[in-house]
Amino acid sequence: MGIIRRRAPPYSNLEAGPAPVASSPIASSSTLVAPLPSPLPLPPSNPIPIPTETTPLLKGSKAHQGDLQHSQRLLQALDIEDVPRPLTAVCARPIPNSYWATPLLLACEYPWTPKNPNKPKLDALLRAGVRTFIDLTECGELMSYTSILSQRCALLGIDASSIEYHRFAIRDRCLPESTEHMYLIMDTLRANEARGRISAVHCRGGIGRTGMVIGCWLVESGVARDGKQALAIIAKEWKSVEKCKRYPHSPETGPQFEFVAHFHPSPRMHERPLELEAAMA
Repeated sequence: MGIIRRRAPPYSNLEAGPAPVASSPIASSSTLVAPLPSPLPLPPSNPIPIPTETTPLLKGSKAHQGDLQHSQRLLQALDIEDVPRPLTAVCARPIPNSYWATPLLLACEYPWTPKNPNKPKLDALLRAGVRTFIDLTECGELMSYTSILSQRCALLGIDASSIEYHRFAIRDRCLPESTEHMYLIMDTLRANEARGRISAVHCRGGIGRTGMVIGCWLVESGVARDGKQALAIIAKEWKSVEKCKRYPHSPETGPQFEFVAHFHPSPRMHERPLELEAAMA
């Protein structure tokens, strides 16, 4: 079985850009990954065993990957106020231009650079436990990496059928075509969180579109009480990112900041995961 690839519905207006078109031979699949067991939270007095580069496990090994995923899920099980900020203080970033928005959600730049095939960013993300990729770039904006995912999984000993790829295209430096379009992204994130999967959201540079989606998810998931607090959380995490020196703010544009600041969770948020699961089945 190949990588599970799913896309958002086509756009309904020209401002948001063209609808994505399949550009790789990866076949679609309706098979869902089996739910993972719920992790047991540690007592507050116990330290969380977060693996670091000094952990005596071979980086890239299955044991190391499993330990990372287990640690991320332990963090996710903590009460929101007990999760340390910035998360990069306890969760090593896979690549310099990335940060953990939640223990199960990574924000990053485009993870494939054909000019540097010997040290692909995809490998670092896969080793960090990322199994769901949410691509916010438009079709044709950058070279597709969906076919490369299968190759990298094979080299790392990862089952390619455990990988999911979703494209929710948003034009660079712009807003989604509608709030409903953003809710579709929220649905996908929620379904993955419910299954204990680690997801990565990216656009081109990981600044504007990515920051906007991350901000909305922090509100949607209850990590932030409102959009303003979500933006404050992103600002704290963004300071630790390498490219913050060149791009001091995320999201990137005023309208993107405003979109997050005024974002409200979907009124159907408790029903939508069930609808999404039914649609995928």
